[in-house]
Amino acid sequence: MSVLVVGSVALDSIETPFGRVEEVLGGSASYFSYAASLFTAVRLVGVVGEDFPAEHVEGFRRRGIDITGLVREPGATFRWRGRYQAAMNVAETLEVHLNVFGEFRPVVPPAYRDTEFVFLANASPQAQLEVRRQVPSARLVVADTMNFWIANERQGVLALLREVDGLVANDQEVRQLTGVQNLVSAAREILRLGPRLVVVKKGEHGSMLVTATPSKGPRPAAVHREAGAHPPERSATELFFLPAYPTTEVKDPTGAGDSFAGGMMGYLARTGDLTDEALRKALAYGTVVASFTVEDFGLRRLAAGRLEEVEQRVAELEQMTRL
Repeated sequence: MSVLVVGSVALDSIETPFGRVEEVLGGSASYFSYAASLFTAVRLVGVVGEDFPAEHVEGFRRRGIDITGLVREPGATFRWRGRYQAAMNVAETLEVHLNVFGEFRPVVPPAYRDTEFVFLANASPQAQLEVRRQVPSARLVVADTMNFWIANERQGVLALLREVDGLVANDQEVRQLTGVQNLVSAAREILRLGPRLVVVKKGEHGSMLVTATPSKGPRPAAVHREAGAHPPERSATELFFLPAYPTTEVKDPTGAGDSFAGGMMGYLARTGDLTDEALRKALAYGTVVASFTVEDFGLRRLAAGRLEEVEQRVAELEQMTRL
């Protein structure tokens, strides 16, 4: 099965203690697409400017990524410039130029609207909600968010959570959204807002998956809740924790979170399995795919990665975490 991603396609300039690069391919949709394409067909919706290099367009095509939904508008492509200090756990944003992405209102092409697995990469919650309503029959819709939207468009984030199946966020964002410091309690609080799964990213400390079961039978494959509708009651929650894959080469953490989501969603779309066991396995695949991303600048290492390498690291991670 294919997976649909809607998000940013950008040109990044990055500086870390291990070097610097200028205007390499970046953006949430780019990292997600490269990661997910290791497992399944990818459909991308995004926007670039007139200056977007043809080599990056060809790069998407070589990986089999469907870019029918990638539109080119008059103006410049979204650009981000960032710097990481020694610990490389937080990016210092030096420049942001939204350019054509600033006015982007994504439209899902008709040929994409039957996609069963959908990832709403970081964007305004209103834009994410508009996309979600264009794919009403999707089996699994997972959204990302960030501290800016939680602080400035909180009601929009809450409205979005009532209509998606899952949320992927880092530990700080989960605490900010709920006002709860304990991560397990905070994740469970998010489940009460609507999603049936929450993935909490903790960087080098791994990730946590919290899933909920509807109190009255399984949730239908396709659900569209009207704005303001009360989320379904949940009868139980399941917890799963996984450490990060212990790679010894960390040069650039940019895009690791989006690569994680791409690996996770790509695996789920390939298998078509949404059981708790499959979700746990998907977390391992996302973790391993992200480990490739951080080993070089931009998309270099991820672009060179092969599924056989991913499978090997997943097997190693399983061995490391077996009691």
